[in-house]
Parts: sequence; C-alpha cells; structure tokens
Amino acid sequence: MPHSRTGEGDQKAARGGVLRRLGEWCARHFVVVIIAWLVALVALQVVSREFGGEYSDNFSLPQAQAQKGLDVLKAHDPQAGGYSSQIVMRDDQQPLTSLSSQMSTTIADLEKLPHVLSAQNPLSAPATPSGQQNVGPLSDDKKTAYITVRFDVQPSTLGDDYLNGVDTAVQPLRSAGAEVEYGGPLGELARPAADDRVSELIGFGVAVIVLLVGFGSVIAAVVPLLSALISVVGGLAILGLLAAAFTFATVSPTLATMIGLGVGIDYALFMLTRHRQNLIDGMDPVRAAGQAASTSGHAVLVSGCTVIIALAGLSASGVSFISLLGVAAAVTVVSAVVGALTLVPALLGFIGRHIDRFHVRPPVAETEAGAGDTPQGTWHRYAQRVERRPLWFLSAGVAVVVVLAIPLFSIQLGHIGDGADPTSFTDRRAYDLMADAFGPGSNGPLTVVVDQTNVPQSQRSGLASKAQQSLDKVQGAAVVTPLTPTQDGDLLVGTVYSTKSPQNATTTDLTNRLVDDTLPDVVQGTDAKGYVTGTTATQVDFRDIVASQLPVIIAVVVGLAFLIILAVFRGLLVAVKAAVLNVLSIAASYGVVVAVFQWGWGGPALGVHGKVPIESYVPMMMFAIVFGLSMDYEIFLLSRVHEAWLRTGDAEGSVAHALEITARVITCAALIMVSVFAAFIVSDNIVVKMLGLGLAVSVLIDATVVRLLMVPAVMTLLGRHAWWMPRWLDRVVPHIDAEGARAEARSASH
Repeated sequence: MPHSRTGEGDQKAARGGVLRRLGEWCARHFVVVIIAWLVALVALQVVSREFGGEYSDNFSLPQAQAQKGLDVLKAHDPQAGGYSSQIVMRDDQQPLTSLSSQMSTTIADLEKLPHVLSAQNPLSAPATPSGQQNVGPLSDDKKTAYITVRFDVQPSTLGDDYLNGVDTAVQPLRSAGAEVEYGGPLGELARPAADDRVSELIGFGVAVIVLLVGFGSVIAAVVPLLSALISVVGGLAILGLLAAAFTFATVSPTLATMIGLGVGIDYALFMLTRHRQNLIDGMDPVRAAGQAASTSGHAVLVSGCTVIIALAGLSASGVSFISLLGVAAAVTVVSAVVGALTLVPALLGFIGRHIDRFHVRPPVAETEAGAGDTPQGTWHRYAQRVERRPLWFLSAGVAVVVVLAIPLFSIQLGHIGDGADPTSFTDRRAYDLMADAFGPGSNGPLTVVVDQTNVPQSQRSGLASKAQQSLDKVQGAAVVTPLTPTQDGDLLVGTVYSTKSPQNATTTDLTNRLVDDTLPDVVQGTDAKGYVTGTTATQVDFRDIVASQLPVIIAVVVGLAFLIILAVFRGLLVAVKAAVLNVLSIAASYGVVVAVFQWGWGGPALGVHGKVPIESYVPMMMFAIVFGLSMDYEIFLLSRVHEAWLRTGDAEGSVAHALEITARVITCAALIMVSVFAAFIVSDNIVVKMLGLGLAVSVLIDATVVRLLMVPAVMTLLGRHAWWMPRWLDRVVPHIDAEGARAEARSASH
C-alpha cells in the first residue's frame, strides 16, 4: 500500500516551499536575476583573469619509491637529480659533428637559462661501446643527437614565455639547417593551448537539433543551452581562481567544461519540460516556474548533490592530482545546479506564455497528450510492451551490456606516451626521431639508484659488482649502462633502457621487476637501498597506486549512491537495483574504451597513433562521473514512479506511467549529453578523447539500454516489493524528498 508520514511534513513543506518561492521570485523578478547573473559573470571573468592561477601537470607522489629515489639523487648530486628533458636534432644533409661550434654555443646559452642545472653536449659524450646498442646521445650515422637538459623544477610548469629563451638558445643549430624538436616536459610545454570551442560548437549544434526534433519549440531549445553556457562560463572563472591556490591538472578546464555543459543542459531541460507541462495544464508562467522548481527542482538538487558526492569519492584515492580533478568537475556541476534553480526560472518568467511562439513542429512537453487525456503515443505503447514482457526486455538489456563489457577483461592500465600524439606536436616529432635513431626505449630511460651511504667501504666494491651483474641480466632491458658512483661515492647510478616504448606493457613489467625483484636481491644482506626513478618510473608508480585504489573508489561511490537512493525512495531493492545496473552500464562503457583505444578498433580514425593503454586514472574518473550522472536519469525516472506509487498504490501501473512521461525527456537529455561528450573526441589530447568517448558511450548505454530497458523491466518484476523497507532501516536512514511531491501537496493545502 502507498504510505505517507505526517511527521516529515513540516520539514519537506519547508524545503518544497523554499524552492517554490525561489522559482516564483526569480520568474517574477526576472530582470533583477538576469542582470545579477550577467554582472556576476563579468566580475568573475575580470577577477579570474587578474588573480587566477595556471593549470599544471606538476604533481608528486611523496610515498612512491620513484620520488624517494629522486630525492636521494638530488641530495647527493643536485645536477643529476633534477628533472630532465631532451632537445632532439636531426640533419639529413650533413653530420652533426660539423656543427660543433653551433652546438657549443647552444649548450652555453641553455645553461644560462633560469632553472637549468646542466646541459649535456652530445658531441663530447663517450662513444657507445662496441657490440652494444646505441642509445645516444649521438647516432651511429652522426645525423641524430639529443641534448639532455636538467632542470631544478618540472619544465612543463615554467610557462609559455620560457620557451622563448629555449628557442633563442637553439637558433644557431636551426640556422645551420638542423631540425630541432623538444621532447619530454619541454615538448609538453610547447604544445598548443587546448581550444574547446570546436567541441562546444559541435555539442551545441547537435543539442539544438535534438531539442527541436524532440519538443518542437525554438525558444524552448535555446533556454537550456543559454543557461548551461552561462553557468559553465561562471564555473570556469571560479575554477581559475581556485587554481591560484591549488595545482589543477591541465585537463581540468576541459573536463569541467565537458561535465558542466552536459549536466547544465540536462538540469535546465528537466525544469523546462515540467514548466511547459504546467503551462499546458493552465497555470500562469510565474506559478508554473515555481512548481517546476519545487518538483523537478528537487530532483535537480538531489541529482546534483549525488554527482558531487560521487566526484568527492575520488578523494579516497589519496592522490591529490585525481582528487582535484574531481573538484574541478564539481565546480561546474554546482554552477549548473544554481543556474537551473535561479537563471532558468528567470528566463522562463521573461519568456512568459510565448515559449512555444516559434516552432518547427507542434510543440509537446512531457507527454503527447495534455493533462486529463489518456496518453496514447509511442512511449505509452512502449511502456505497455515492457509491462507485458519484462523478462524479454531485461534479457535483451543484459545481453547488450555483457557483450560490450567483454573487452574490459583485457584492460591494460598505463600512461599514454608522446608517440600517440599528432605529428603536429613537437614532442611527437622528437619521440619519432629518438625511436628511429636509438630504439623505442630511448624515450623512457629508467634511472637506477643504489644508496650505499650506510655500507662500509670494504663492501662497496662487491655491492657494485653484484648490482651490475644483476642489472645486465634483467629481462626486458635492451641496454644497461655501467653503474657509476656520485662524487661523494655514496650512490651508484646507472640507466636501464627497455626494449619497448615507455607506454608498452613490457616497460611497465621491466620497471616493476627492477623495483620488486632485482634491486631487493642486490641489496639483500646490506644496509643499501635501491630505487628506480625518472619520468617513466614515476608514471608506473602512479599507475600502480591508482590501480590499487580503484576498488576503494568503486566501493565508496557505489556505497554513497546506494545510501542516497535509499534515503530518497525508501526502497531497499530499488537502491540495490540502482547500484547493480549502474555498475553494469559502466562496465560496458569500459569495454568500448578498451576496444577502441587499446585494441585499436577505430583509434586511428579518432586521430590516435597506434594502440595505446588506458590512461591509468581514466577508469577512476569515468566511474565517479558516470555513476553520478547516471543518477540524474535514475532519480528523474524513479521520482515519477515513486510519485505515482504514493498516489495510486499500483506498482506496475506506476512504472508504465513514469516511463511514458519521462522517456522523451530522458532520451533527448541523453542525446544532448552524448553529443556534448562525443564532441570532445576531436581534441588533440588523447586523454580528453578517451574521456569524451567513454562518457558518451556510458550515457548512451545508461539512458537507453539501462534506463529504458532494464530499469522498467526490473521495477515491473519487483512490483510492490521494490518499495519494501525494513522498519529499523527506515528509522535510521534520513529522509530526502526528491520529487517534492509531499511538499507540493502540503503547500497546495494552504
């Protein structure tokens, strides 16, 4: 039987009343609200430009062995312990040895630059021993060479202006006819600034088409886009201000834009469709906006909080880099919620009853029939089919999800190297020059450090011999340089080059083999300590840390989402169903990402060079974001089911009723969000491509296969048992009114 609790009345009426009054006030005083938003937007832009910070990929892992090794190396040999980057040269017309004077001038000028510890002249480096693979710095044909420059800070954080000094230093070589490219962090610094305008225009264009086709009204198509755009621009300005105090990754503004536009359009659309249905039902515009804020506004508020909580779950990773990515996305989610609850009602108040004045087809709102009519449209007939054959629809949905998830079982986490970048990037050209001349492993050298500070002098010779012999035999290594002591004699330092590229699984295995097996065996029985450091080793450590924390993130996010659904809808099986089906949909999206990028099924068509591993933090980010976003549709659909269930007590009929009035909105909202995410596939950043595709596929699967097939089928099969709640649990779990229905009923009685 349907149930209600009068004890909740005052609190829920207050909440519903607040949102209703807020919506009506914004609609009635639309001039004040719109001007306030525009003034705030301009002010935030000015302040952000003046005082905002820079985005940087400079982060550290204090407890990682690679960072400890770097710290030890810095302490004993500051010049060798800095951050290295390569400047790669190629001259097909003459040997580089003929450019000796230009090379010397370049080296001298590089060493004068701020933050440069040293620059190695490749022409004066010792020749490669006979019979050993040449890994540089000068190729056998003398046509390719690289300068290793060491910095006291991460060079990718120095700012674009720093490149002017580097360009000036290498100009003698370029003037002499040599091709000069920047590899590693310098190459990352030289990459063109990310420009998301093309992606945004594509996403907006598709959104306009979807809204026009789905609802017919031109003005109604513009309102969600305008609201989302203003909200995201404001959120990005706030993010810029936060970047002055925290180190956000360079991908943060793109991620924030992607999420902000997606949820911003969705939230505004949920408000708009309820408002238009209220107008069709005979309400005046101000009251219609207030009721939309009190009903759909509740769902928007709960959905937004769910997304933010899911993103906050990323902090369980213990890695500040990932936690701050979650914060960046949460900033625009907050601005999208605020925009939906204030700016959208103001715009609706400004438009009044003219919302359907311009249309390309007969406008519709939530259903294909007005209030009081019996819906007989496409979604009504579809809902009846689901109600008659729930097992068929559930089986079809499970089959699709399982097939798509198959590639997930072969997922390989790693770091996407420069070799996957477009050839228009200097770091990609440097990567290719290095790989062609010195082998793929030359792009990711591993620095081995043996700290023998506490080892007696009498034992050091034997330790060095044992270490060299063990390293020479390590599997997966193409070249191992001789271990050499630092000036104080306390460290042994050497370099190991993999047979494969830095992003290859072989290199990851080699790094872990050195850290877990080879070096521990070398120092066993002594007071020495062994480390593997350098950029590639740090990336492997990051990958391992993220992989170990992924189950924790999944458990935290699923647990929080389960509790929210339980608190909102007071049904234990409903909450279990939501958690399980969302995990299944995310697994399917993981499978698609693995197939496209790791297996190479379509990667080249997306501008990805060859097969690449899945960037280590992408699954973690996808899980938190998608799990949060999927709750938008879950709450929007279930709130209508719950509303009908409380009113009628008919479990099966409530599912069909909710489906027929939400399917159009969910489908349109999903298509819009898919288009927004998919538009970012055109980005030059491989991680952005990966996130864009993964999020687009996730939303598509969730809003179609899961939300329109599996959820109605499961709810129909569960019947009234879906809303069962043990009394002891009902007393413990707090009450959240997502749809605002009870508050509305109480408000209407006054």
